[in-house]
Amino acid sequence: MDASFISCTKTAAADMVQAYFNAPEGAEPLALDMGSMGKGQVWINGQSIGRYWTVTANGGCSRCSYAGTFRQPKCQVGCGQPTQRWYHVPRSWLKPTQNLLVVFEEIGGDASGISIVKRSVSGVCAVVSEYHPSIENWRVESSGKAEDMHKPKVHLHCAPGQSIMSIKFASFGTPAGTCGSFQQGTCHSPNSHAILEKKCVGRERCSVTISTSNFKGDPCPNVLKRVAVEAICAPKAGITSKPN
Repeated sequence: MDASFISCTKTAAADMVQAYFNAPEGAEPLALDMGSMGKGQVWINGQSIGRYWTVTANGGCSRCSYAGTFRQPKCQVGCGQPTQRWYHVPRSWLKPTQNLLVVFEEIGGDASGISIVKRSVSGVCAVVSEYHPSIENWRVESSGKAEDMHKPKVHLHCAPGQSIMSIKFASFGTPAGTCGSFQQGTCHSPNSHAILEKKCVGRERCSVTISTSNFKGDPCPNVLKRVAVEAICAPKAGITSKPN
């Protein structure tokens, strides 16, 4: 995230802080970083961002094992960190300059640490089975009429102002792993990467139907297949947003 620190000034009331700031350039989603504050409320241009309370999360984050019976403390993350730190700021609430930030702090904090941050998406992932359920197919099944079932699609969507620059991983078959660590399985269509690249690169968003005909053959008949894909997003001019 890119952060722009806000210079705050206390008013006569010691727990009241106000500041003016300019809207960050670009179209990325924005958030207010309140990690340096304690508990209170915040407004921007008279609009309530809401209450904040950056209480520290306590627990045991040293090891993770789901073996045995369920217990709430298993596999905790974020110990020692605020339970919530970033608060969404709609861009529609902002003016190009002179946006008024008002903070009412109840227990004390460091207002010099407040900043506005931009959320940048560097990549997107998707995993969809060839028999992924859909509302359209439930409607067809319940109607009792003879209609073609809708094949599922894999959807990729970068943030506004970005486009898909490249396909880092793509596999139609039995891929394994999670986003950022996908791996080919024993079944893999060699056409996977080329198909996703042709349909998606250069677009802000794309959708690709999951079918053996679309991937030019069945890499493993009588085996339930899925598509796993990871794409890289980056700013680019002349974005096309029409899905395939």
